[in-house]
Amino acid sequence: MQSIQANNYPVCFNEIGYKTLNQHLKDNKYSNLFIVVDSNTNEFCLPHFLPQLETDLTIEIIEFEAGEINKNIETCIQIWNVLTELGADRKTLIINVGGGVVTDLGGFVASTFKRGVDFIHVPTTLLSMVDASVGGKNGVDLGNLKNQIGVINTPKMVLIDTHYLETVPQNEMRSGLAEMLKHGLIFDKEYWGQFLDLKAIDFADFDELIYRSVEIKNEIVMQDPTEKNIRKSLNFGHTLGHAIESYFLENESKTTLLHGEAIAVGMVLESYISLRKNLINQDEYNQIKTTLKSIYEDVVFEENDIDPILELLIHDKKNEYGSIQFALIEGIGKIKINQLVENELILNAFEDYKS
Repeated sequence: MQSIQANNYPVCFNEIGYKTLNQHLKDNKYSNLFIVVDSNTNEFCLPHFLPQLETDLTIEIIEFEAGEINKNIETCIQIWNVLTELGADRKTLIINVGGGVVTDLGGFVASTFKRGVDFIHVPTTLLSMVDASVGGKNGVDLGNLKNQIGVINTPKMVLIDTHYLETVPQNEMRSGLAEMLKHGLIFDKEYWGQFLDLKAIDFADFDELIYRSVEIKNEIVMQDPTEKNIRKSLNFGHTLGHAIESYFLENESKTTLLHGEAIAVGMVLESYISLRKNLINQDEYNQIKTTLKSIYEDVVFEENDIDPILELLIHDKKNEYGSIQFALIEGIGKIKINQLVENELILNAFEDYKS
């Protein structure tokens, strides 16, 4: 597949990706090479990745424990210390091999170590391929608040090798699929339509669906790299979805949700809000709700869950001047940003979700 040109870096696929990576290593005089992985990708992905490298550089592996709970500044401090102890300098290259937690955190570590060293993302989950690794956002959580600390800084390249998806569990695949569905809902009605009957999808052609999803995200980011305008459209489903994800992460009585599972709920809720604001019609809403609920199990919300979730909305990084900002769909395939939504409408959305 042809590479996609993003802002100052290419997104490369499969065999071409490794050729591009090795050429990059050849063309740049790096002092050493550090590969950041979590405990899962160290076991399942590095055995495939390392033999692809053509370099005489000293390679060091830095591993941290897998899980969103470890995407924090404490993990960064540990990695910064290891980099320092092993002699990393301004000419070091960091390659982040893993899912969204690894690429988010690894990109942040690289962007801040010695005021910034080069880094490359090799996403190994569907979520990181179509979302987390593309666009230049790097960061960590602050407690249970998602992505509160971070920078926008682009990698030297992104290498997407769909071979790694063979190691990804089905629930993680569904998590990544949520971002692909979002891309259709906010930008490409025809693309959304391809997912209306998952049984009809030929997964031998899944690479093409991934490619189109990366194209959509990149096209949006290229217009607005620093999220002042149209890039806010990518937040559809995430305003409520992130609050739900954070609440379930911190609440010991709840089963932690994967990112895409929470975003799927957020998309149903925010589609209902779009309906009540007359931005979509009833048939469009029914299609969205039915499709998402057919893919993702219902999340149970007790009466005492809603207020704490609404409290978390206050900390959403998309807020401006103390107001909660929503990106809502204006018909399938279009978006309307900077929408204010009253609490009563949010409560009604939760009620409708349960039905």
